[in-house]
Amino acid sequence: MSRKPWQLDRRTFIKGLGVACMLPYFEGMAMSSYSKLATPLPPKRLCFLYFPNGVGLPPKESAYHKNWNWFPMEEGTDYKLTKSLSPLSPYRSDMSIIGGLSHPYSRNVLGHMAGDSWLTGGDLRGEYKNSISVDQVAAEKLSQYTRFPSLSLSTDGGVGYKSRTSTLSFNSSGKPLPSEHRQREIFERYFSPSGGASTNERRKSIHQGKKIVDLVLEDSKSLQKRLGANDKAKLEEYLSSLNLVEEQVKRNEKWLDVPMEEFDASLINLDVDPTTAPEDYVRSMIDLMILGFQTDSTRVMTYMMAREDGMGFGDNFPKMALGLQGHHRISHDKTTGHWGDWGRLDQWYAKQFAYFMDKMKNTKDVDDSSLLENTLVLYGSACSSTHNARNCPLILAGGSNLGVKHGAYTKFSEKEERLSNLFLSMLNKLDIEAESFSDSTGKLASIL
Repeated sequence: MSRKPWQLDRRTFIKGLGVACMLPYFEGMAMSSYSKLATPLPPKRLCFLYFPNGVGLPPKESAYHKNWNWFPMEEGTDYKLTKSLSPLSPYRSDMSIIGGLSHPYSRNVLGHMAGDSWLTGGDLRGEYKNSISVDQVAAEKLSQYTRFPSLSLSTDGGVGYKSRTSTLSFNSSGKPLPSEHRQREIFERYFSPSGGASTNERRKSIHQGKKIVDLVLEDSKSLQKRLGANDKAKLEEYLSSLNLVEEQVKRNEKWLDVPMEEFDASLINLDVDPTTAPEDYVRSMIDLMILGFQTDSTRVMTYMMAREDGMGFGDNFPKMALGLQGHHRISHDKTTGHWGDWGRLDQWYAKQFAYFMDKMKNTKDVDDSSLLENTLVLYGSACSSTHNARNCPLILAGGSNLGVKHGAYTKFSEKEERLSNLFLSMLNKLDIEAESFSDSTGKLASIL
């Protein structure tokens, strides 16, 4: 459909909000006019990858237990991986498998609501009241070094709705932050929105973005006087989102004169469809994540690979990739052989995480170490098995340059430790001097 002359070109608007790809930070930059953006090396980063509906945990008496139990056989450094996590065997020294942790408030919530609070630890019992997610606490601190505070990705995009969100990130008011899921739009917005435009053209585009924000804010003042209480609350939420846009416009202007260079994005598939090629889709998102860290666009990322409760594109991943039932149905199926199906799906997700680990480990960072060495990564789910928000399946990876020691499977007692303690320890490893996070009772006793 052709655009009318009077219509605002959406690409132009996005261009005003985005920035062109920049070089990673080099020591030589400290001598330039933008030295105020310089940061001590190496950078410290945080990343979360999430899968829904829990994992396969066949009982010990089951013939499937030794082959398809998600958690390893035996604890400590001599643990034995089952087939479920076998794709991760090359990375034993780069990761720690964690059991026993969960959020006390989530242990008895209905169904798959625990996914909403995986990174928050919020109390969703009764009246839905979420809180800030750990990634956004980190983003508040680390955003001073990067063009974008954080990047929130998912397979479905947007925020979903309460109890079945399609994002992992929540702001300081507990409101969900929209995730992004279209690779080409992500690439154009964060890495190549200028299309080769000159600095003057980009500056003009940024000023256009300023004008749009100013006009909307001005109009809202008069509109607010004519609204009822419910509509005012909706408008305030919208204006809160608009404030984030305004902050990003200002950030774009700050970074405008930082050197930029073109890069080869030919290996990233920007047009893959999650409904027909799930593995290619997930890996293309991972490639964009690697690019985001490699260019230091942001130091905080979340990726929700699929939604809870059989919702969204991700529930069809098992069918398209493995010829199985939908993920949610597998998690409820009690027929003979369902543990094998669930285990194969767990293994498929582990393969995607192994792809992420390989890319992170073999991509150089600015200090000539790997991205993985400078990044704390948490991979996991909010439930252990069907509707059971206890004993969350978790793998902590990376961060060796941050002093993290890996190589063991550790199962904690939920009476002594909780998931927020892990998050607090992760924040502290990033030099974020928080004394608590959510319902934490202190730092995690070991691992970090």
